[in-house]
Amino acid sequence: MRRLLNLLYTFIAVVVIAAAGVSFYLYATFTGPGPSIEDKTLVIPKGSGVAEIAGILKTENVIEDTRIFRLGVRLLSNSKPLIAGEYVFPKGISPSGAMGIMIAGKSITHRLTIPEGLTVREVLELVSSEPLLDGPLPPERPAEGTLLPETYQFLRGESRTSVIDRMRNAMTEALAEEWAKRDPNILVKTPEEALALASVVEKETSLAEERPRIAGVFYNRIKKGMPLQSDPTVIFAITLGSRKLDRGLTYDDLKVDSPYNTYQVKGLPPGPIASPGRAALHAVLQPMWHKDLYFVADGTGGHAFAATLD
Repeated sequence: MRRLLNLLYTFIAVVVIAAAGVSFYLYATFTGPGPSIEDKTLVIPKGSGVAEIAGILKTENVIEDTRIFRLGVRLLSNSKPLIAGEYVFPKGISPSGAMGIMIAGKSITHRLTIPEGLTVREVLELVSSEPLLDGPLPPERPAEGTLLPETYQFLRGESRTSVIDRMRNAMTEALAEEWAKRDPNILVKTPEEALALASVVEKETSLAEERPRIAGVFYNRIKKGMPLQSDPTVIFAITLGSRKLDRGLTYDDLKVDSPYNTYQVKGLPPGPIASPGRAALHAVLQPMWHKDLYFVADGTGGHAFAATLD
């Protein structure tokens, strides 16, 4: 009996030592450096299970052993899921580190820049042509001027509709913020009127320092009952934002019958003619006050301003 007990104790000790050795090896392999010799940018598709993810990492030489990765995730992930996305796995990253990146969902972010002064059609074309976005454009076309121009971050595979929604919400927030800080002497009565005027100012100049002054010119004209006489409104009257006008304006164009033609109609156009940026909104709601009624291109990219036509 004593010999049997000694044999049993010896066997148990061997098993424990062996198990400890295996556990140490598995842990060291799971937490030790991986085989990759360069950074790897990989896409983990939506719906991928641990086995599929392990296969992708193995194929791309991020990990050596899919079984160790799967076992490590099962034992050490605290039941947290591996999130699909686009990730950078640094060279030599351990299987444990790769798991941590996916648990944290640290996906690569991409950028889409919407320049100021585009029409809705042009904005939608930019969003539609971005290859890293997914899905169709929203079925209902956004109203002109309701998408805020700026740089938006997005994840690979994000829907085009969600990006458009963010642009719309960003404009709503920007307009509300600027309206709350408006000069009490401005002549626009509603945020919608401010948006319309800001779109005209946006199209008249690309120079930030000129926007408040041009806004002041338009307010002075409104006070005196003069038409705004803005060429960009004539272009929009002709095209309604559906195309580019690939020619210069003519005197006949200035006579076109349209509520957007500010040569023929006094006051503001009935709505925006483009997408104004936050700076144009700010310029209209906090304009420069002066006596100028006219401005004309000076040939250097800016404008000359004057109180009289002469």
